[in-house]
Amino acid sequence: MNYIPYLSTLIAFAFVIAVYNRYRQRGGIHLLLWAVGLFFFGLGTLSEVILSLTFNIFILKIWYLTGAMLTAAWLGMGTVHLLIRKGNTAMVITWILAAVSALALFLVLSAPALTLNETYNIARPASEQYKEILSRGGLTILLTILLNIYGTLTLVGGALYSAFLFWKKKILANRMFGNILIAAGALAPAMGGSLLKAGLADLLYLSEFVGAILMYIGFVMATSGTSEPASSE
Repeated sequence: MNYIPYLSTLIAFAFVIAVYNRYRQRGGIHLLLWAVGLFFFGLGTLSEVILSLTFNIFILKIWYLTGAMLTAAWLGMGTVHLLIRKGNTAMVITWILAAVSALALFLVLSAPALTLNETYNIARPASEQYKEILSRGGLTILLTILLNIYGTLTLVGGALYSAFLFWKKKILANRMFGNILIAAGALAPAMGGSLLKAGLADLLYLSEFVGAILMYIGFVMATSGTSEPASSE
C-alpha cells in the first residue's frame, strides 16, 4: 500500500493551491491558515513517500513535526478565525499557536536519533518505526497530544457547528453537507492513529488518503457558487 502516500501528496498540494487561490480572490485569514495546515499535511505525506524510498533522519523529523504535531492544529486555527470574527481573540490564539509551533520545531529538530540509520527498514511504514529511532522527550509528547486535541476539537467541532447552523436555518445545503464531509475527513487520520496503535500501520496511510479526499470534496461543496436551501423535511 506504499503507493497511497503518493496519491495523498498529490491531493494535498492540489488542495493547497485551491485554498490559496480562493484566499487570493476573496481574502480571509481562515483560508490562508487552512492553506498552511494543508501544506503541512502535504509535507507529511511527501515525507512518507521519501521514507519509503530511503532513510533520512531530517525527513523523519519533518514527517513527525508536520504529520503528528502541526497539521490538525493549523487547520483548526483556520476554523477558529472563520467562526470568531470579532475582537482579537482568534489572533491572540494564533500567536500562541505560532509560539508553540516554534517550540515544537526546536524540540523535534534538536532531538537526537536513538539508533543508527541502518536500523530503518524502508519496506515498513515510518509510522511503525519512528519510536525506535526518534528521541521524544516528555515535553514533545505533551505538545503532540495538546496540539492534536486542539486541532481535532476546533476543526471537527467547528465544521459540525457550522453544519448545524446551516441545518437549523434551513439554508445553504451545499455548505451544510460540505462541512459534514470536512469533519468526517478530519476524523479519518485520527482513526488511523488508533489503528496504528493496534499494529495496522498501513491503514494510517489509507486514512490519510480518505481524509484528504473527503475534506477536498467538502471544501468544494461548501464554496461552490450554487447554494440551494436545505430541505425542510
